[in-house]
Amino acid sequence: MKLLSVNLGQPKAVPYTDQPEGVTGIDKRPVDGPVRVAAPGPKGFGASGLEGDAVCETRHHGGDDQAVYAVAREDLDEWERTLGRPLANGSFGENLTTEGVDVSGALIGERWAVGPEVVLEITSGRIPCRTFQGHLGEKGWVKRFTERGAPGAYLRVIRPGEIRAGDAVRILHRPDHEVTVALQFRAVTTERTLLPRLLAAGEALHPEELAAARTYVEKYGVRPVP
Repeated sequence: MKLLSVNLGQPKAVPYTDQPEGVTGIDKRPVDGPVRVAAPGPKGFGASGLEGDAVCETRHHGGDDQAVYAVAREDLDEWERTLGRPLANGSFGENLTTEGVDVSGALIGERWAVGPEVVLEITSGRIPCRTFQGHLGEKGWVKRFTERGAPGAYLRVIRPGEIRAGDAVRILHRPDHEVTVALQFRAVTTERTLLPRLLAAGEALHPEELAAARTYVEKYGVRPVP
């Protein structure tokens, strides 16, 4: 398991974003050399966890619990076959394009060692938005991406350091529950009755998703199935 590329983006003016200044950093490209990774600060103030990378819409993206976004090259390859077009590393706006890692099958709270220094922790899946659809230029993309159910994963930074293309990815810890990124994604998009099951992931889950699961349980008086 390894990093195929580390991808960074710069602010770019586009017609398909709701960001107040009309700019986005979703167009991320592979870079050479090491990139510093660190917790960027709370959502709304902190942006990307990667030095030199732009997150422009900080109301919905970036911050400590969405510091890094990872996508499996295998998922990009599958979409290439579906769409009939090439998708370069970084095409989904991901910071890390991996090889040999089941990113959407990873557990919430799973920890990865990336290279010799950095440790990251899975928090949630990526929810598609209008900017993502505009960037890909595919009609009905939000619906299609959601139906596929392989969203890639957001990660928080547990230990900062430098990473670069070619670094090994090692799983340091897998929690004792069954809440995968794919399950979490389904629960917050198409199958909200799954929300109680997310509670098993506890505080490792993105705080907004944890709050949504707790609210659902309080409202409907249901508990997760053991």
